[in-house]
Amino acid sequence: MKVLLQKDVDNLGYAGEVHNVADGYGRNYLIPRGLAVKATPGVLKQAAAWRAQAEMRRAEMRAQNEALAEKLNGLRLNFSARAGEGGRLYGSVTMMEIADRINEVLGVEIDRRKFDSQPLRDLGDHTVIVRLDRDFHPQINVSIHPLEEAEEVSAAPVAEDEEAAEADDVEEAEEYDEMDDYYDEFEEDELV
Repeated sequence: MKVLLQKDVDNLGYAGEVHNVADGYGRNYLIPRGLAVKATPGVLKQAAAWRAQAEMRRAEMRAQNEALAEKLNGLRLNFSARAGEGGRLYGSVTMMEIADRINEVLGVEIDRRKFDSQPLRDLGDHTVIVRLDRDFHPQINVSIHPLEEAEEVSAAPVAEDEEAAEADDVEEAEEYDEMDDYYDEFEEDELV
């Protein structure tokens, strides 16, 4: 099936280009999402106008991506996480956490799907590639440190909370005992 792309499609082409694609890909994905239309003679006449509009949009996006790539290249993010003795994390540092941290630090919106990496599961320094588009692939440095100091600091308040919870449990138990005694008396009065 021949289609004319209305928007840029990753791994296929730019807006205004005509491509041969599988029938199912065209009918079930590209056309319903408004990414392409079936290439008919009438539509092909409009292709030049779409190419011109798409070229202007691409130039704007290229300038934005270039500026963002400069900010991202060499950016260093630090994370703290719980880890075992071998340096293996009990969880992981996900791409969503990295995207949130970048959005916090730089004040931009980067989608987690633009990261070319799996969740990070080991302590140490890691390089993560961000795929902004076909031409821009800045690298950021992610450093993961063990979370030992924070555990010691947070251990004391947890113990106080447990003591308070135990005291509340004792009070609740006493209230339930009083209520049970009341209901036992009530049932005895009805039976007589």
